[in-house]
Amino acid sequence: MSPGVAADVELGLIEGYYGGPWTWSERRAQVDRLKVHGYGFYIYAPKADVFLRRRWRETPPAETRDGLAALAAHCRENGVRFGVGLSPFEIYRDFNAEAQGALARKLAWLDEFGIDDLGILFDDMRGDLPDLAQTQVRIIHWIAERSRASRLVVCPTYYSDDAGLDRYFGARPADYLEDFGAGLDPAIQIFWTGEEVCSREFSPGHLDRVAESLRRKPFLWDNYPVNDGPRMSPHLHLRAFTGRAAIGGRIAAHAVNPALQPTLSLIPALTLAESYRLGEAYQYVEAFDHAADEVLGKELASLVRRHLQTFQDVGRDRLAPETIAKLRPRYAAFDHPAAREIVGWLDGAYVITPEMMEGA
Repeated sequence: MSPGVAADVELGLIEGYYGGPWTWSERRAQVDRLKVHGYGFYIYAPKADVFLRRRWRETPPAETRDGLAALAAHCRENGVRFGVGLSPFEIYRDFNAEAQGALARKLAWLDEFGIDDLGILFDDMRGDLPDLAQTQVRIIHWIAERSRASRLVVCPTYYSDDAGLDRYFGARPADYLEDFGAGLDPAIQIFWTGEEVCSREFSPGHLDRVAESLRRKPFLWDNYPVNDGPRMSPHLHLRAFTGRAAIGGRIAAHAVNPALQPTLSLIPALTLAESYRLGEAYQYVEAFDHAADEVLGKELASLVRRHLQTFQDVGRDRLAPETIAKLRPRYAAFDHPAAREIVGWLDGAYVITPEMMEGA
């Protein structure tokens, strides 16, 4: 697969999944592998890091600080923008002096790493509140005056058309998206996941409508190949990207939310770069074959092709114990990180429960 990506699309990775976090060495490996294929930014925002979410007021342990500092330095050395996604949980319910002081200290702590991108994430929080958009805009502008990050990207509470957000977090206020876009400084970018939280495609018509509401091109938060949550964690999302044609000129950037398995995530990630590079000449099955060979090596890639439908469509929960027992030694025989991820998946190491998500 030839490296490179269309010049009008900024590609990057946002670590925005629920579940067990990657190791710091796995994160640095992602930067190394994806940079070659045109990925230009990396945003650290795993839901498992409670010090970026419900316990955001607290100072993270030294291990986290050292890991972030090393990752930021690694990104700089490779010419990749480094960012952090901060979720100051429901701060908009009472943005008082105490909250402002805690937030100012957190921003100063993040500035120590020299972050390029600061994500302020209001996702997965209660939203059926009066003046939600106006209050959030005021907080974001307050943050913009105090952060040294060169780019600020915000995830609104209602970051998709998906009605599931209204069921879980309360009915969205009338004209929320329009008010949010109208009030926000045009220099600030806005994350958007599409017509669904996990969108099967991004159509030009949809993106044009959203851009009109936001008064700027959306910054895509693409929830593929992410496989967190009780429904998705029994599946390995390995197939190539589809449903993202002819959208490069309609988006500000394209951020991929990866799967729980870092090495396997590289396969679809490489195909997205290929889709932008080739445009109308892109063929998703061929792109998968190229990416699988590159990431896995031909022998392991050939085995994964044979079980692709089992991994992605059938899922672990529907596999008979004897099938798991038959598959496991075949992958355990490979000394490869992707094979170890498949073995872990077969063993149930990546199962995500509702309780794990509620506590994040």
